[in-house]
Amino acid sequence: MPKQKTHSATKKRFKLTGTGKVLRRRAMKSHLLEKKSAKRKRGFRKQAGVHGADVREVKKLLGR
Repeated sequence: MPKQKTHSATKKRFKLTGTGKVLRRRAMKSHLLEKKSAKRKRGFRKQAGVHGADVREVKKLLGR
């Protein structure tokens, strides 16, 4: 049986931690930044966890 391929778009957007958590980039950081406060923009820098309902699907696409 052939190997399962990793989904290319998924591997660019998500990261797995050593403990198996799935991390993602925060939304709202790409444009219209002038009107957003510095405090709000700083918060976008941090990685966020993926919602529990979506973890299984993301891991499957990552080949885990």
